[in-house]
Amino acid sequence: MSKGWFFTVDWMLLIPALILVIFGLATLLSISASYFFGQLLYIVFSLFVFFVFSHAHYLVIKLYAVPIYLVALIALVLVLVLGFESRGAVRWFDIAGFRIQFSEVFKPFLIISLSSFLASGKNTSFSLFSFTLFLLFPIVLLVFLQPDLGSSLIYFFVVVATMLVFGFPLRWFVGFFFFLSPFLPIAWQFLHDYQRQRIFAFLSPGSDPLGLSYNAIQALIAVGSGLLFGKGLGQGTQSVLRFLPERHTDFIFATINESFGFVGGMIVLASFTFLLYRIFILSRLMDDTFRKLFCVGSFFLFLIQFFVNVGMNIGLTPVVGVTLPFVSYGGSSILSSFILLGLLSSFSFHIKQQEVLEIR
Repeated sequence: MSKGWFFTVDWMLLIPALILVIFGLATLLSISASYFFGQLLYIVFSLFVFFVFSHAHYLVIKLYAVPIYLVALIALVLVLVLGFESRGAVRWFDIAGFRIQFSEVFKPFLIISLSSFLASGKNTSFSLFSFTLFLLFPIVLLVFLQPDLGSSLIYFFVVVATMLVFGFPLRWFVGFFFFLSPFLPIAWQFLHDYQRQRIFAFLSPGSDPLGLSYNAIQALIAVGSGLLFGKGLGQGTQSVLRFLPERHTDFIFATINESFGFVGGMIVLASFTFLLYRIFILSRLMDDTFRKLFCVGSFFLFLIQFFVNVGMNIGLTPVVGVTLPFVSYGGSSILSSFILLGLLSSFSFHIKQQEVLEIR
């Protein structure tokens, strides 16, 4: 390329992500040095992967849509058979001492498969609508069986939202949900006890403050105790003294609010808002269906994860184990987010190239 890597990166995507990364690292350092250095290693590797994907051509990426889907299915089956078990869940492969959660890493790649498949359709026919949901079903089922209710719901809602934007009639989705409604009692029986308890705790948060509702209540206390400017790094009682469970992953937003206060929480919200706005703008600029749909899917993936995680921390959504992108501790989540960002940056760069060619 004639330009250096600095000019090929979409900094309007990368800067808000780096702000979120800094907040996450600072918060992890206040909790544990081992979390901080572990996350720093993940971030350095993920940034390298980001720059690799930011130089990928979208036409080449599109060619691998079908193999990506097939590899995802095979990997998710292998996880259930050969995966590493922790806390009753089988979600990880242990490779050379590193745990990889494929249900996280495959998120950007499955958006590629979805976008390519929908873009190849001639129109918004009912057969295309049905077949798209048919292809989604095994992915959602395999992730649900790990069990990972949060990720399976994210896959489902990201695909449905992308299909709506693609142009399928709303009445088809309403009919689909009515078709599924008789099976909900059956699905309820397949939920694990702790998953059902989390739903009960969400519906009645004050019913069992030392049991079912403990996590959600401690998160609310942490958020409220930060007040305007927070207690300072390492000074939060809920997070440092471990009253707040999963303070470095699911409830890191509550930890940030306790340390940095309302101001810190608003900076995190503003960073996500700016990132989502930039992705929305990119979706409007794309002149082909594949890239447009990929941007739409990426927008909803970040939005839904952000909304669910923050909602868990402030009592708006049930606790379903969804991490906060770029902020929560975990190599698979960080890697997945930066792969997605790298692909979006690549698409943005090719828009600029097309504009230069048109001017010439």
